[in-house]
Amino acid sequence: MFISNAYAEAAAPVQGAGIMDFLPLVVLVAVFYFFILRPQSKRAKEQKAMIEALQRGDEVVTGGGELGRISKVFEQYVGVELAENVEVTVQKSSIQAVLPKGTIKSIK
Repeated sequence: MFISNAYAEAAAPVQGAGIMDFLPLVVLVAVFYFFILRPQSKRAKEQKAMIEALQRGDEVVTGGGELGRISKVFEQYVGVELAENVEVTVQKSSIQAVLPKGTIKSIK
């Protein structure tokens, strides 16, 4: 008697979804592409080009941090001379950087 009946309100008419509703999503995708995907693919291309250009005599840094000079080049591996009569074979993908010639001598 003190409580009134609750009736459902009439549903509002559905308006057509405009471009403004999807604009934040489009902006988010664009930001994601330009700040994450594009730089990552650019770095991957640079790394691939560096690995393909490896040749005997290049001074390199491996993924483990070892400095050495490439003594042998195979299809998927390279022989890296770490010291005189000390050579290891590593995967090409583990080469992090190619150093300028003479870097190893300047460090020793």
